[in-house]
Amino acid sequence: MPISRRLSFILLLSCLLAACGPFGGSNSGGAAQAPVAQLTHTATAVQTPAGTIVDTCPGSLGQLKNCYTPHALRVAYGLEALTEQGFTGKGQTVVDIVSFGSPTLQQDMDVFDRQFALPPITVKVVAPLGTVPFNPKNNDMVGWALETELDVQIIHAIAPGAGIVVMTSPIDETEGTIGLPQFLKLEQYAVSHHLGQVFSQSYVASETTLSDSAGRQLVKTYAGFYQQITTQQGWTVVSGSGDHGATDFADVAATKLSPTPIVNFPADVPWVTAVGGTTLARAASGYNETAWSGSGGGFSKFFSEPDFQKGLPQPVQAQLGGRRGLPDVAADANPETGMAFYFDGNWSLTGGTSASTPLWAGMIAVADQVAGHPLGLINPGLYKLATSSSYAQDFHDITVGNNNVDVNGTRVQGYQAVAGWDAVTGWGAPNAQKLLPDLVAALK
Repeated sequence: MPISRRLSFILLLSCLLAACGPFGGSNSGGAAQAPVAQLTHTATAVQTPAGTIVDTCPGSLGQLKNCYTPHALRVAYGLEALTEQGFTGKGQTVVDIVSFGSPTLQQDMDVFDRQFALPPITVKVVAPLGTVPFNPKNNDMVGWALETELDVQIIHAIAPGAGIVVMTSPIDETEGTIGLPQFLKLEQYAVSHHLGQVFSQSYVASETTLSDSAGRQLVKTYAGFYQQITTQQGWTVVSGSGDHGATDFADVAATKLSPTPIVNFPADVPWVTAVGGTTLARAASGYNETAWSGSGGGFSKFFSEPDFQKGLPQPVQAQLGGRRGLPDVAADANPETGMAFYFDGNWSLTGGTSASTPLWAGMIAVADQVAGHPLGLINPGLYKLATSSSYAQDFHDITVGNNNVDVNGTRVQGYQAVAGWDAVTGWGAPNAQKLLPDLVAALK
């Protein structure tokens, strides 16, 4: 996870604790400005009888129209119908890759589960590269702790029957190659030790900071690994497209946004399912979903157009120009329309593609259970369905919004959400009760 995303979490937490002003300054992708007073509630969870449906967010969060409980989020994306049939990800395991981890992970998960009457889970934490002592005054570590718990809570909310393994690195992944060799070692360990079948990755590094020879070689090594495990060993890899709209950081120190469009690794890899972001708002007739302006998206300079994108219509082909386009899909990522999230004594809302990515990872665990086997690379199936007559029932097509950037003097013309695939939300958000069975069938 680069400094870009981590700072959005750190700013949110520090503002919550200090009751400071509006949230949003660090997320230059366009996080909506939300009064912090509405975003926090300090409390422990109530004891809720097992099997109870909880559809009210805790404390003052309950006053927010677009605060989502796990049940509400499953309903919004068509997962609850599958949950009621027993498709909860049972027998599947999602592996989450992070730096450092969180010292309060299990106790916070216990509070989260009691609050929303979810089945209790013991999260397995694996650190084959060793650990370093947690320093609560280190903003990087606090940011990763938030990232870890957000990932795990959303995975569990979406796939309450799935196992979760958190793999931690003692090195802080930021931009460029920093921390990426260690993440690769974690993933290789997970594969060789059969720890799961789905990787959830909320970290990014911009293609610009990986453009030197060392960066290119590392990207090539990763790509070969992902091709192997997704096409031959049944793994599915989902990665966030980034939170800075059509651009991201241009320097390894993560101090300067690129003035030209760029995309992020590892979401750019064709054997990875790239997840963008939306704004999910309740409406009189259900939900109104638009593009989140922070959603990373665009066209890769590292990877050519994969076969699964070659069936896209000519106007899209003109945009692609023979390059890999991303994201592939999307889900809620706006911090104003997020799931209630518990961290070290505080309830809050948060977002970013750090939220939409674990949501998709949880869905794939459910899909694996539906299939009775791991699906592996899902991109060909997604594009096959999206270019067929089943598109309208399998996806929520997002046609409003863009990922233009205008932050602190950096202006980048992004892309518009349009009918069908676009470089903001991909094919859009899922209607899981239709999509997952159709995806299983499409990949046979």
